[in-house]
Amino acid sequence: MGEPVSEMCDHLIKAVNVMMDAESSQIYRLEALKFCEEFKEKCPFCVPCGLQLADKAQTAVVRHFGLQILEHVIKFRWNNMPQQEKVQLKNCAMGLLSSGTYPILEEESHIKDVLARIIVEMIKREWPQHWPDMLKEMEALTSIGEAQTELVMMILLRLAEDVITFQTLPAQRRRDIQQTLTQNMESIFSFLLTILQLHVDEYRKLKKILGQELQAKAHCRVGVAALSTLAGYIDWVALAHLTNDNCRLLEMLCLLLSETELQLEAAECLLIAISRKGKLDDRKPLMVLFDDVAMHYILSAAQSADGAATYNTSSPTQPVVERHYIFLKRLCQVLCSLGSQLCFLVGSGVEVDVPANLSKYTEAFLAFTTHPSQFLRSSTQITWGTLFRHEILSKDPVIIQMMIKYFRATMTNLVKTGFPSRNDSPSCEYSRHDFDSDEDFNSFFNSFRAQQGEAVRNACRVVPLEGFQIAAEWLQYQISTPIDIGTTGSKMAEGLCSILSPSAVQWDAMTFFTESVVGQLFKNVEVEKLPVDQGIELLQAVLNYNTQDPLILSCVLTNLSSLFPFVTHRPHFLPQVLYKLFASITFEVVEESKAPRTRAVKNVRRHACSSIIKMSRDYPWFILPCFDILYNQVKKLFSNEALLTQMEKCALIEALVLISNQFKDYTKQKAFLEELMATVAARWTSDEMRQVLLEPALFLAFVGADQLMAEGTDHTTGINRSRLSFCVYTILGVVKRARWPADLEEAKAGGFVAGYTPSGAPIYRNPCTPQVLALLPNLLALIRTHNNLFLPENMCRLSETFSRAYEVIEVERKVVLGLTQPVLDIYDSPVYKTHLERMQGFFCTLYDNCYHILGNAGLSLHQDFYTIEGLAEQIVGSALISLDNVPDHRLRPMLRVFLKQLVLSCPQEYYDSLLCPLLGPLFAYMLQRLNLRWQIINQRSTVSMEDDEDEACEENQVTQEMLEEQLVRLVTREVLDLLTHACILKKVPEPAGNKEDVDEDEMMSTESQAVTASPAQPTGEMTELGKCLLKHEDIYMTLLTISFTSLSWKDTSNCHRTASMVCWTLLRQVVGGNLLPEAVTWFYASVLKGLQMHGQHEVCNSALTQLALIIYDNLRPRYMELRSVMTQIHSINLEALDQNDQRLLEPSSAHKVGEKKRKDQFKKLITG
Repeated sequence: MGEPVSEMCDHLIKAVNVMMDAESSQIYRLEALKFCEEFKEKCPFCVPCGLQLADKAQTAVVRHFGLQILEHVIKFRWNNMPQQEKVQLKNCAMGLLSSGTYPILEEESHIKDVLARIIVEMIKREWPQHWPDMLKEMEALTSIGEAQTELVMMILLRLAEDVITFQTLPAQRRRDIQQTLTQNMESIFSFLLTILQLHVDEYRKLKKILGQELQAKAHCRVGVAALSTLAGYIDWVALAHLTNDNCRLLEMLCLLLSETELQLEAAECLLIAISRKGKLDDRKPLMVLFDDVAMHYILSAAQSADGAATYNTSSPTQPVVERHYIFLKRLCQVLCSLGSQLCFLVGSGVEVDVPANLSKYTEAFLAFTTHPSQFLRSSTQITWGTLFRHEILSKDPVIIQMMIKYFRATMTNLVKTGFPSRNDSPSCEYSRHDFDSDEDFNSFFNSFRAQQGEAVRNACRVVPLEGFQIAAEWLQYQISTPIDIGTTGSKMAEGLCSILSPSAVQWDAMTFFTESVVGQLFKNVEVEKLPVDQGIELLQAVLNYNTQDPLILSCVLTNLSSLFPFVTHRPHFLPQVLYKLFASITFEVVEESKAPRTRAVKNVRRHACSSIIKMSRDYPWFILPCFDILYNQVKKLFSNEALLTQMEKCALIEALVLISNQFKDYTKQKAFLEELMATVAARWTSDEMRQVLLEPALFLAFVGADQLMAEGTDHTTGINRSRLSFCVYTILGVVKRARWPADLEEAKAGGFVAGYTPSGAPIYRNPCTPQVLALLPNLLALIRTHNNLFLPENMCRLSETFSRAYEVIEVERKVVLGLTQPVLDIYDSPVYKTHLERMQGFFCTLYDNCYHILGNAGLSLHQDFYTIEGLAEQIVGSALISLDNVPDHRLRPMLRVFLKQLVLSCPQEYYDSLLCPLLGPLFAYMLQRLNLRWQIINQRSTVSMEDDEDEACEENQVTQEMLEEQLVRLVTREVLDLLTHACILKKVPEPAGNKEDVDEDEMMSTESQAVTASPAQPTGEMTELGKCLLKHEDIYMTLLTISFTSLSWKDTSNCHRTASMVCWTLLRQVVGGNLLPEAVTWFYASVLKGLQMHGQHEVCNSALTQLALIIYDNLRPRYMELRSVMTQIHSINLEALDQNDQRLLEPSSAHKVGEKKRKDQFKKLITG
């Protein structure tokens, strides 16, 4: 046999060399590969060939292939081998371990890896039954040398990974091995710790001796391997093994934090150990890490690693040593996990006291919060927040003192510096390691800042006055500091900041901090203890501060809003606040400039409007005395039509209406609203406007969409668009904000109660009702005309300039495609819009606002809206007309902001007269439309898979198709959301019993939780509207058809939601009736079709399987046709199906199985 083996080995060596030679042609390489694979599959003397090729005398690639042959034999031929051959192969493999490798520093890592795999594959098949002494043999190998010890560590690690982590073996074998590992864990752990201790000691001793560097390195390598193996076990073994022998393991790991070559691996092990969950009693010993010795080593390691992470300290931008930086991150995670364990254990019922040296821990933790790396700073935030809101720890003097220090650290951390492309901060060098671009960093920093805000707010619940004191100092400092624009000033005007200018980032940080602090001050401090004098002093400083820099002014306005509650204690400052805000509403950098405003200027104006609305909403009773001042100021601004944008005008109208609600006098408020809307009402109801709103051709001419326009020229019809927008904005503002008093007695006294229902409930009247009802017919006419604009005969009326006027606007397009990451434009340039962009914005906003008015009308006008004669017919004749031509992106606002609001607010007595006539035709139409849309998408997917190699497909076309598909997906969700709100009563989920049991990964996968936590039957209760729709058989069958059809549309989110909440809830209502067998089989087949489409997604698979099981269990006894659907499943086990049916048709106690087992059996059945 020796000669054919040698001959075959020669052939194999040649083949391997051909495969690995870069000069080999593809044909030769494939032939060599085929030869090698056929040899492994068919050759009878694989073992002798493998052993010969694995000899040390061969090259590394040949040895690796020889070992791969042996691995292949063990994996695929082991069970058919005679016992003698198994023993022989095992002995040969053990021989390779003991003497078949080069010394530890010379041997190739891939040789070690495959050799470890061979042994593990044998262990998985033979241990413990046929190889009871395996662990002893492994232990004996470690006495031979460092190379063998490292291999033994690799074997034990690989075994744990295969059995516990990856579970790459049959269930019974896995249980056997896991049980044996658990039984021997005490000795395994002791063995691992002994190996670690021995080689670490040797390494420490030899590294100091000149000439022994290589030997020291060999021991270090074994130490690293031992730590890696420990990491593979620490995650799952009983917690007692981690804390045995006075926490010897944790002590060793802490000591190793000071060893540069071993500290990273030691930190990994420590992190896994401290992050363990389990019984609180078992975790109690982990508190040993708060002892002086452990804390000393952690602190020392952090300090030395921080120094080693940068090469020199003189340069402001020091290059970062990556390994040391990674170690710092791990150490930071260790402290975070330690803090989490502390929060869980203190006050939990387990007797754990607040550690005596808590201050040492918090100081160490604060060092990471003040580190130059923005990533390290952010890593500490969640733990700070947890400490600050902990019931017991937050009252500890150490933590209270630390809150003040945290505030000081946050003053630095909130300043947005450290962009990877810049060199103006020590953070920049670290950011280059953590972020790919400035946009990435910007996105990260926004979430980091939000975390800091949460932690600051938590701290301010405990120390609100101290937080306010720091905020006050910072605000005063910024006001007194001259503006520094730095090297990146604005391009708009000289002397103005860009968003990265030193002053801009400082003001921005201070403003965010002040906003977080002051908000908590009024919630957590008694009125008599409020620092009113100091607050007013700050307010005066803000009012007296004047700047023409829009970025700084925006911050000033935020501070003004934050401090406004102080004004309620000193009312005479209110006029000054209002004047400051009104001055900002008309803010311009360059007066009388024809250039478009920059984003920063627009933000200032918008900010001022929002502040006035917020004040009017939250403090209307307080502002009421200044109502006349406010009203006169608004009239003055409105007298110049071009001074404000329509949105700004609308904001001021909303503020006035909010304050007018405080009149608490129906007649007075009605007169005011009539006066406020007089111009709008006259224009809106004029004969000219009536014609424009009724006729699409006249409407297009009125807004100028049928005219050719050259860029740079003024659009003469712009004033028409502006006035039309103002009318709609005004109606919306009034409908949204005008209300009667919340107190019944005040409402009665003010004349707002028109009568009482038979049950005795008051019927309110809104003072805006007469005006709004008078304007409603033209609003419906505008909606009808808007829908008709999409008819072919009206589309061709658009001029070439505006041919794309109805397309998705750029902002919405980016949101739909998920391109929402903000582009970091540090220079604030004027926002130039083309004529087309302006027209697109006009149509989009007008359309949305019309539906916002209708959506708010029911809430605002109540019975006066619902009792409009023929309201359902009017809405069908306007909002639901010509829908075939209306694009998907225009349908979304109709569904979301109008119909959903109508469903939620409509009283029960109007269901039959209003909602059924609306929802019936709507759902019928949407079913037909969406079916067609999804068919097109599925066909497109099939074609694109066939033409995958076709490069002719332009990028723009692909993007357009993606946009269309995503819009269909969003419209589908809106339709099913409307259906769900109409029919399903949502149950409020019970809060989780114990927060600590929820893993972070589980928290990310909310959908997964929804499924696993779902009840035995995925049902909800029917709403009253749902019960009403149930009486209309045609509408109800449409709802069922949409729900079940949608399961196989390409949208996993919708599929999961509908399968788990909607389908059975709807179907359950009619199962007792006379459902046709064809309908039942169609419903069931739809669920199976959904599984075929989405079965690869665990979340959908679980929900659909549960739904299929419930339908089959409930309907199979009455409809034997369901069995024929089951028999169509490919490769279904008919015997198992018969057994399942027998259990259903002949229920008995002998057949009863648990819910989980029943579901598993059914899942196995339908997967075939």
